[in-house]
Amino acid sequence: MLYLLAFTLSFAISFFFVFIFRKIALKLNILDYPISSVKTHKEPVPYLGGLGIYLGFVASLVIIRYITHFPTGTLRSIRGILLGSILIVMLGLFDDIKRSGLKFGTKFLVQFIAAVAVINYDIRIKFITPQYVGTLLTVLWIVGITNAINIIDIMDGLAGSVSFISALAFFYISLPSEDIYVNFVSISLAGSILGFLPYNVSKKYKTFMGDTGSLLIGFVLSTLALGTRYSHMNDIALYVPILILLVPIFDTFFVSYHRIKKGKSPFIGTKDHYALRVEKMGYTRKSIVLYSCFVTLCLSVVSFVITMVRFYIALLLYVLVAIFVIFISKKLSSVEVDE
Repeated sequence: MLYLLAFTLSFAISFFFVFIFRKIALKLNILDYPISSVKTHKEPVPYLGGLGIYLGFVASLVIIRYITHFPTGTLRSIRGILLGSILIVMLGLFDDIKRSGLKFGTKFLVQFIAAVAVINYDIRIKFITPQYVGTLLTVLWIVGITNAINIIDIMDGLAGSVSFISALAFFYISLPSEDIYVNFVSISLAGSILGFLPYNVSKKYKTFMGDTGSLLIGFVLSTLALGTRYSHMNDIALYVPILILLVPIFDTFFVSYHRIKKGKSPFIGTKDHYALRVEKMGYTRKSIVLYSCFVTLCLSVVSFVITMVRFYIALLLYVLVAIFVIFISKKLSSVEVDE
């Protein structure tokens, strides 16, 4: 019942404040102008939707905190995520307001600090030794996933809907393990994303989440992945977060590979994204978003199955997913894109 309440609160608060911040963005001229060749929209669109997502996410957790009594460990973990998310939201908001954008080095530095803050609250990779190696991989994971959601935020509804399904997957898979902080954080994140999505796909009230929203969602999802045991059936179930988040992870590596192949920096925007290549194949943007959601849902189901089966069956499922990824990579690489 409390999970349903957390979801409902985060949805309602996010839905309300996205509308408010949309008005503020219009009044203060905080708009995303399609002045770059990599922009795919035609008209200026209000930013600041991410602030609505953030308020819905945080407010629901705070309200639930005073309705129930979290165990000490759960409360500590939530505090760590909220502390790190403040830094990420400030980074994203400054980048959204600053027309020229921040340099990628500055972004990585702030994300690194946020990752260290979370690690300080014992949210980290614990199954790799020595500990400093696990800590280093934790930082790379958090920074990588934080940016991966930002990278796929190139099409209305894409980043939000994929992240919504991923958050629900973490919630569902973590339920049996009783990792309460993962349960509440994931369901609150899912509700706040759902509160934003109607504006993102609307023609009349269109709003972007901006870096404020995409970096926040990526950051929270990356920390959720570190918070549960996943399975007592096999050890390789520890890697199911990669499957749950495979769509943004795939696009990150895919665009980086093609940018480097062309002699370009992987940090400079191009139209090499998988979604834009699929669009070149003749698919509509609505169908691309729906297919991406379907793939994420399928991968989430596979992830759940992996947590429930023996080692060799789990390994076979990983191999099948790897074959699928290789096939899709070759298919998409053959599509020509605009420079």
